[in-house]
Amino acid sequence: MVLVFYCELLSQPCRALYIFLKLNNIPFQPKMMDLMRGENYDEEFRKVSPIGRLPVIDDGGFILTECVAIMKYLALKYNVADHWYPRTDLRAQARIDEYLSFQHANTRNNMAMLFQNLELLPTMMNKPINWTKVERYRNAVGGVIKTIDEYFLREKRQFLAGDSISIADIVGICEMMQLYACCEEHFMESNPNVNDWMGRVKQELAPYFEEANVKVYKTRDHFLKTAKPQQKE
Repeated sequence: MVLVFYCELLSQPCRALYIFLKLNNIPFQPKMMDLMRGENYDEEFRKVSPIGRLPVIDDGGFILTECVAIMKYLALKYNVADHWYPRTDLRAQARIDEYLSFQHANTRNNMAMLFQNLELLPTMMNKPINWTKVERYRNAVGGVIKTIDEYFLREKRQFLAGDSISIADIVGICEMMQLYACCEEHFMESNPNVNDWMGRVKQELAPYFEEANVKVYKTRDHFLKTAKPQQKE
């Protein structure tokens, strides 16, 4: 039975999992959801995932949520190339898990909240920009970029967990694309180490990186047309 993948490519974790599936030639049946219409809260989807969150996979009746858990499961089940998530090298595995643990409250939270406050709430929900919150998340994002530069990419590492690409890099870059969606990509571009890392990751994920980010580019275009002047209330 083919793997069923419930997703919405506006979602960073869904994009990461989509790219991973495509790159590793894992067959799947996509079930596209519309987050803006709240389809993830529909009664039918709640029968699959009571928590109503994406992504979700249905692997022959085995339901699994949370992008990181799904990627680890699939990496082991489909015996993908070891660099994605090593089976026997515990230290290499731990380095990947180190970033994945860091990113939840740092990369993901702060970049998602900056996007939400600059783009989602004002341009899609017609709420005024809270510039105090924007500046708070900008400061936090700056700190995240600094940590990625000075710790995760230290000693001229090519990727977040070493010199080979891993699931940490897919998750990381998909979260950073939230900054691009709301025209805050200067955080990455002004840091040569992080900017170079992004270039390497995009190259490794081609052609599926661009394919997965079509909606991100459309969101950016929408933001450019509707963005409010950047001054405090």
